[in-house]
Amino acid sequence: MTKTKTKIEKQLKRKTNPVLVETIILAKKNKPWYKVAEVLSTPTKKQPSVNVGELTKENSEIVVIPGKVLSQGSLDKKLKVVALSFSEGAREKILNAKGEAVSILEEIKKNPSGKGIKILG
Repeated sequence: MTKTKTKIEKQLKRKTNPVLVETIILAKKNKPWYKVAEVLSTPTKKQPSVNVGELTKENSEIVVIPGKVLSQGSLDKKLKVVALSFSEGAREKILNAKGEAVSILEEIKKNPSGKGIKILG
């Protein structure tokens, strides 16, 4: 079930993190990023947490996690991981695998068309 823009707006009013608010606003304006806006507008407890080890299975160039990336497991291939936040260990493992760890806000600004992204969660 997709959320309406009005529902996202109502949930957005409860958010206090200015970076999160800006990310949701930008994401909902760009169709490929709309699902990210839906997930980020939900309560933090409902946002997905993905372990680095789970990213090994992905075949996409850019993997988007609208939540937090945790450090459990290992990463053996180069990936661009875009997420709301990263644990220190997860960021280190991604960078050691010659990948990139980027915030969702930065990626929406660089790639508003959402070309090559795969959204997990």
